[in-house]
Formats: sequence, C-alpha cells, structure tokens
Amino acid sequence: MLVLGPSLGTTTAVWDAQVPALAQVFRVVRWDLPGHGRSRAGLFGAGGTVAQLARLVLDVADALGVARFRYAGISLGGAVGTWLAAHHPGRVDALALICTSARFGPPARWRERAALVRAEGIEPVAGTAAERWFTARFAAGGDPAVRTLTAALRAADPAAYAACCDALAALDLRADLARVAAPTLVVAGRDDVATPPAHARALADGIADAALVELPRTGHLAPVERPAAVLAALLAHFAPAAYGPGNRYSPG
Repeated sequence: MLVLGPSLGTTTAVWDAQVPALAQVFRVVRWDLPGHGRSRAGLFGAGGTVAQLARLVLDVADALGVARFRYAGISLGGAVGTWLAAHHPGRVDALALICTSARFGPPARWRERAALVRAEGIEPVAGTAAERWFTARFAAGGDPAVRTLTAALRAADPAAYAACCDALAALDLRADLARVAAPTLVVAGRDDVATPPAHARALADGIADAALVELPRTGHLAPVERPAAVLAALLAHFAPAAYGPGNRYSPG
C-alpha cells in the first residue's frame, strides 16, 4: 500500500495527476485532513498535534488490515510521514517528503494565521493561496488545478483549518530526524516560498542516506505544478524495478 498525504488547505485532489500511474503499481490510499474534502472536522480540534494526525493515518491503515506501507506526503502531510517513520518505524517501509519541513518557521506565524481564520473565516487565506502554492507563471497560466484546489480550500472548515495551523505551530521534528530508518526521498521546489529548499536540505541532512531532488521553476505544490517530474521521482524511489506490466497492482 502507498499512502498519500496532503498539504494544508488541499484535498486528495492534490495527487490527481500521479494516482493513475501509481495505482498500476500500488494499492493507493489518499487521506484528507480533518475538515478538508470528505474528512470530518470533528476528528481534530484546537491544540491538535501532528502526532494526532499521524495516529489517524494509522487508524486508516489498521482498518484496511495493512501493517506496513509506503508513504508520500506534501507539506503538513509530509510532516505526518516524518513523525510516523520516526515513531513507528515498523509501519513505514519507505518515505517520500515533498515540499515539507521538520519545522515550519516561527510558531507565531501559524498562531496568527489560526487566529485570523477563527475570526474571519477561510477567505483571507484562500485569496492568497495561489501565490503561496505556485510560481507566479503557473498560477496565472490557466491550469484548472489552480481553481479546483482554491475552491477546495474555500470549502474547508475554518475551525479544522485553524487546528491544523496549531499543529504546525507546535511542530519541531528536528530531533526526530535521526530516528528515521526508512529509505527516504526528499523533493523540493526551488521556487517554493512556503518551505524553501533550505528546509528540504535540512531534512536530507538529518535523515541517514536520504536522497534529495530539487525541481527548478517549481513552487510549493510540486505534484500539481510538476506532475511528471514528481511521478518519476516517486516511481524511482518506491518501485525502481516494479513499474512494468508484470508487476502491477490489481484491485481485489
């Protein structure tokens, strides 16, 4: 099984470009953050942590009867994967961390965003999401994914979104990186303003034998802006010898 985790404010749709090919090799399971997409807001409250989100992912795997899985996550979804690999190494066979970090900047920034959303709703962050998620050229280029993801953010539950900001404010995985034993790929967008490449390099330096790929002309949501490059990196990392007609996952 390959579990795919989302970025804050997005839904499972952030992986739409990769899933058809990945599903030929793996049993793919995508999850939504609480209050995003089809996930209930009540699963996660104010003061929630990344550890709590990770345990929800384990609940999904347990419900599916899967003891070990591969995991790829973007941003907050990547932090969930890092926590899982560090604290439950027996569950994660391999890990891909995309445009993410061990610490997402000063906690005050996230607490301020949480307070803003609780006071004024999602619109103040939705209106500027595209400039945080993508390069200016891609955001203005008319790709329908930009509209789809922005609309999904506007539909997110404000309280649950703010709780996810709380989790990012409290997060500091730097001391946990040395505990990650799963083979790890780190992917960075060189034009990512949310988690600049220095964050990816810190992950790659802290995780033993981690591989690092930096994608030029790429913003925060690399799987959307550079779908083919991200897919190729994931297949090379997770299934270097398996991507062929004789080794494809068949549902059931």
